[in-house]
Amino acid sequence: MLLNCHTYYSFCYGTLSVDELLSLAKQAGHSCIAVTDINNTSACIDLVRKAKEEYHIKPILGIDFRNGAQQCYVGIAMNNQGFKELNDHLSLHLHGAIPFEEKAPEFNNAYIIYPLRNYKGQTLGENEFIGVSVKELESMAFMNAQKHTKKFVAQQPLTFAEKKFYNAHRLLRAIDTNNLLSKLPANEQANADELLYTHQELYFAYASYANIISNTAAILNSCTIDFTYGKFANKNLKYFTTSLADDMNLLRSKCMQNLSYRYTHPTPEVMKRIEKELQIIQDMNFASYFFINWDIVNYAQHKDYYYVGRGSGANSIVAYLLRITDVDPIDLDLYFERFINPARTNPPDFDIDFSWTDRDDITRYIFDTYGHKRTALLGAYNTFQKDAVVRELGKVFGLPVGEIDRLQAADKNSYKELDDLSKMVLRYSGLIKGFPSHLSIHSSGIIISQEEITNYSATSMPRKDIPQHNLVCWKQKILVCISLIF
Repeated sequence: MLLNCHTYYSFCYGTLSVDELLSLAKQAGHSCIAVTDINNTSACIDLVRKAKEEYHIKPILGIDFRNGAQQCYVGIAMNNQGFKELNDHLSLHLHGAIPFEEKAPEFNNAYIIYPLRNYKGQTLGENEFIGVSVKELESMAFMNAQKHTKKFVAQQPLTFAEKKFYNAHRLLRAIDTNNLLSKLPANEQANADELLYTHQELYFAYASYANIISNTAAILNSCTIDFTYGKFANKNLKYFTTSLADDMNLLRSKCMQNLSYRYTHPTPEVMKRIEKELQIIQDMNFASYFFINWDIVNYAQHKDYYYVGRGSGANSIVAYLLRITDVDPIDLDLYFERFINPARTNPPDFDIDFSWTDRDDITRYIFDTYGHKRTALLGAYNTFQKDAVVRELGKVFGLPVGEIDRLQAADKNSYKELDDLSKMVLRYSGLIKGFPSHLSIHSSGIIISQEEITNYSATSMPRKDIPQHNLVCWKQKILVCISLIF
């Protein structure tokens, strides 16, 4: 019955982490929830895994499409293809800063739910519905609802767990809109009833409208979403050529071509190490990853750009032969298994540094070579930190600068001396601390995927016409390429 749930990745709006949302839903007796963050898909991949593996809840993914705080409609993905359709739609609008229209476009694999207050009597498609919150049930008796029997669904938003988080939500909205809390417009904040209802409470609330319950259940039952996780769930560019066999033949050929450049008289130890690494690379299907990095540094060499390959990638003799790194692992007795081995949980990575004068051209080359639809900058998240939150909340409450400075320097010993307003600032700063505040760009991480990025995430356009994905699940530290493993 939960078709419109928000996490705190609905920036400066939601108040629940992924784990808090799933835990609360489980405790409230819900076996299925639809996570629909506002113009964002950051929580989605991580949530699907945790919902199934840790909480045994059926996850459904969607997006709450809004202009500012004003809800236009909610999209619910029927399946993975529907999730991609929603991501494509959101990305289009984020890239061009285009407002959403009142009417959603046609989707083949996604449901659209219009909030009751937005419905003006327009004809609805087969996959379009009207969402009714618990509070709005009071007005149903005064509507000509008979002709829409099959179109009403339960849309009780979930944004906060209890009253203190509603207060935190209002503070976040005041920060986001740069308003004093006392002057925060009502249309910039959620309704106070966007709380967690138990499964039983929702059924009781909608009991007089059996059609709403059945319509909602039909949507929830028809949706399914799944992703492959784990160290072998490689989402990287699958092949550099056309097959793994061709990749390995080419990789071996490149190694042999450069052998004399690195070793005037290659020893049996060198040849044995090459064969060992090639076998592991083949077994783990990482040939394309080596070739992507080889391609990038090869371009840099032709442009006479200086670069340095470092990190655990320097443990590889194959990387040394391809000139990705300039460290001889035989001479320094470095173990390849520190870079790649079947037992390693995280995927391997090459750290390659370029001069700031050359990075834009390197980035352009990567996007032009591998395609804008399957290449994106790696997203990062700015979170609210203690001093910043205290300052922002002080401004929201209208405190003078001197008082805010004093609060930032306050410790436990001086807490008792503070007035009630100052104590409230510190109390809510502790609650909000750690919430993500906005999306930013990883220093230089780039994703190159086998499939289009929107299979997994929407993208935004932060700068220089280069798309950036907004997933939270990829956490590896990569400076040029990233291994796409959930």
